[in-house]
Amino acid sequence: MVLEKYKQKRNFSTTPEPAGDETLARARARKAKGTKGRFFCVQKHLASHLHYDLRLEHNGVLLSWAVPKGPSLDPATKRLAMAVEDHPIEYGTFEGVIPSGYGAGIVILWDRGTWTPEVDDVDAALEKGDLKVTLDGYKLKGSWVLVRTKGRWAGGGDRSWLLIKHRDEWAGDLDITEFAPLSVKSGEDIDDILARGARGARGAKGAKGARGAVKKATKRKSS
Repeated sequence: MVLEKYKQKRNFSTTPEPAGDETLARARARKAKGTKGRFFCVQKHLASHLHYDLRLEHNGVLLSWAVPKGPSLDPATKRLAMAVEDHPIEYGTFEGVIPSGYGAGIVILWDRGTWTPEVDDVDAALEKGDLKVTLDGYKLKGSWVLVRTKGRWAGGGDRSWLLIKHRDEWAGDLDITEFAPLSVKSGEDIDDILARGARGARGAKGAKGARGAVKKATKRKSS
């Protein structure tokens, strides 16, 4: 079933995250065949630890990797990227407080745009563990590669990849996560959402859970 792992990990009566429309996923998959520019985004997520979630649209869903240190524009810097469950297309615009459960914390939409595969067969590239892409976002641009590490990193197995910037006009030593920390959707940073606290949570239980998530995230951010 499409998005089965994603749905198993979440309680949609308490989380504001989108449940995902399987009909939409199938329609997007059909529409995307033969097209070059596909949606991508990067979400900045303060959960148990601050990390960045890279998401690439493919076959009607968002292929997802958690990048603990965020993307680097320096080709000499290899960033660990742990593959996680596919997310629904609707997640590409999500921003807010996850009050409890899996991924509890704060999410902002750090970057978005389109991506183009630099290979003829994306599925074959994923199977091989060597996916070359061109990103055209607000912050991330140019040629990149995701390379599976064959378990040499903690967490191991097929989940462990490296995100590496190729040398081109968009490469450099600028720390893009420090230089451009704000959301491309709201113009806010995690601190702004933390300051607003649990506003917008669903109901009394949701608000209580959101306040707890905000409190825990604040402690993690200051530690």
